[in-house]
Amino acid sequence: MDTDGRKKKIIITIDGPAGAGKTTVSKLLAQRLGFRYIDTGALYRGIAYAASQANIASDDDKALEKLCGKIHLGFEEIAMGLRLVLNQTDITDKIRSPELSMKASAISARPVVRDCLLILQRFLGKQTHAVFEGRDMGTVVFPEADIKFYLDANLSVRATRRFEELSCKSGDVPDPKTVETEMAIRDKNDSSRQIAPLKPAKDAIQIDSTNLNVQQVVQAMFELVQQMCPKGNQEPKIG
Repeated sequence: MDTDGRKKKIIITIDGPAGAGKTTVSKLLAQRLGFRYIDTGALYRGIAYAASQANIASDDDKALEKLCGKIHLGFEEIAMGLRLVLNQTDITDKIRSPELSMKASAISARPVVRDCLLILQRFLGKQTHAVFEGRDMGTVVFPEADIKFYLDANLSVRATRRFEELSCKSGDVPDPKTVETEMAIRDKNDSSRQIAPLKPAKDAIQIDSTNLNVQQVVQAMFELVQQMCPKGNQEPKIG
């Protein structure tokens, strides 16, 4: 229970690099558990999109701080799923390009942006049982999360998955080698930055999805959650 007597909200975090399958796995796990799914990476992409539209450089902290203070960014659940909304405009289908991914990676290293989204993410964590997907959910945003997963996979496998994902969408698609090169650069940037680097939490359950399909990963996670939270909606045995 929380200090005010309300039942504690269960938080599950799933961190890991791009292309490991976090988004699909997180959505399906949340659905099976009856939890809310939160794609925190989309929030950074949303700010990157807003910055691009305003011609703000990724290292212009003053402009980024001003931008974060005036935009309204959040999620809306509709029939077609969870959508990212920026100032009442659905931008979900505009934030997955390789260029925006690189800008989001750069922007996510800026303290002013992280401070802004940290407040929003922790607010969302108090609303309901949730599965948070990201890169520093278990290490920085929710260090006391009930269950932490770190999902990884071989670089070439992750790049192939991302290329196939991009190929299903309209617009120009970079060749597979370019996708892998850009992903390797982002991996290095995310894991070597001084602020909230990408890494497994010390108490995270690490899963390598290189040779596993989505259903196998979700089932493994679901069984672990059931062991730690027997009925999925009660206080977990850990944390």
